[in-house]
Amino acid sequence: MAQERSSIDLPTYLAPLPTRLEAFALRFAWLIVAVNLAGTVFGFWYYRFQLGNTVPVMVPFVPDSPLATLCMVGSIVAWKLGRERSWIHALAFVGNLKYGLWVVVVQLTINDVLTSGDPYYWFLLVGHFGMALQALVIYRYGEFTLPGVGVAALWFGFNDVVDYFVPIVGDYHHTYFGPHLVSAGDHGVPAHDVAATAAVALTVLATALALAIRVRRAQIGGGG
Repeated sequence: MAQERSSIDLPTYLAPLPTRLEAFALRFAWLIVAVNLAGTVFGFWYYRFQLGNTVPVMVPFVPDSPLATLCMVGSIVAWKLGRERSWIHALAFVGNLKYGLWVVVVQLTINDVLTSGDPYYWFLLVGHFGMALQALVIYRYGEFTLPGVGVAALWFGFNDVVDYFVPIVGDYHHTYFGPHLVSAGDHGVPAHDVAATAAVALTVLATALALAIRVRRAQIGGGG
């Protein structure tokens, strides 16, 4: 099994979780795998109607969160089996941080979960916030190589394009999320601008963090 790395050498803005929480997550990694598998199944069930209305070639660009949690499963399993898969680590990091925080933004600003008190929206908020938190542990066992981060940036950047700007094949592919953004056809509502801005900003943020972690590790490795 691959060795996990220390968290002491990274600044708080790159490794914000307490060391004890990181260690707890790594100790129960297989439980996190099980939770993510359950979340993946739920996610595909959630997207079942939208997937049925999507042109087959664009299906991979619709179920954002379940694919991110599936990447998390692949990342942990690769680590546990002692196989370095930088591309899956990068996809899991960027995907879970991006879509985890994106749903939090959507719930707070579009679905107004604090006022509505809708338990289903709270479930989505808490579950997706957990996605973002688990992404912050990946650096402890996985490398973020330039090719790996490049793959993640291209994949999630392209997702943003077909979700909100240029559908290319068929209609726009963002999720049918809540009553304010339920239709893929109406992009004149303010909710679309909020969702699109958050998605693009989080793609940039997550990619930048992955690269910053890589640079910091390289500095430490080179004695810089």
